[in-house]
Amino acid sequence: MKKEDIIPGDWHRILFGQAPPVFLVEVLVRTFVIYLVLLIIIRLMGKRMGGQLTISELAVMVTLGAIVAPGMQLPQTGLLLGIMILVCALIFQRGLNFAEYKSSKFEEISQGALSLLVKDGVMDLKEMAKTKISHQQLYSAIRSKNIYNLGEVERAYLEACGVFSIYKKKDPLPGLAILPPDDESIKWFSQEVKDGVQVCLDCGKTLPDREARDQCPVCNSKHWEPATVALDVEPTPQTENS
Repeated sequence: MKKEDIIPGDWHRILFGQAPPVFLVEVLVRTFVIYLVLLIIIRLMGKRMGGQLTISELAVMVTLGAIVAPGMQLPQTGLLLGIMILVCALIFQRGLNFAEYKSSKFEEISQGALSLLVKDGVMDLKEMAKTKISHQQLYSAIRSKNIYNLGEVERAYLEACGVFSIYKKKDPLPGLAILPPDDESIKWFSQEVKDGVQVCLDCGKTLPDREARDQCPVCNSKHWEPATVALDVEPTPQTENS
């Protein structure tokens, strides 16, 4: 479109573009056909496409969006071209899944590997930095499992698909409390101070008082505070006047 063809207030151009108004009916038909084919393609790609997406599945979904748009909107683009590309995307995705099934090494290269973020109540700060997971992101994931102290965490993993898997200890140990510090309404989550035990504020490592005077042996931090143990207390209703 040339510059002189752009006229402010030209509502025919604004609403219909350069296509005739009758093309809107064709767009409706094109969208209906592409939508049906897209539903079939996604259904054939498997149940994972309707759940948590892996890296390759997310790439396929973004690609599908780019494929279907021209076939629905551009009059000079035929439907068969878009449908053919959708079928190619299906073949590619199925082939990639088959290769990942046959080779665990290829699966690790294409999808990534599982990361251990917390072991026995202590955070692996190097792994967190590698996976770009912040303290608050990890705390949020742990709190979503009704765990409010790192001493309750046996293991916390970041799966290759980006989902947290968190396993709780049977017997809680002293650790770092991860309650939101600015939320006054959560005081009913009781944290009992464990005498004689200090906890590193950066990684959650616990040491006896006499040993927690220098750098943390795990992360070299010098920030310590008394360790706490999460008590098994049921929440009680809170009111504004309580």
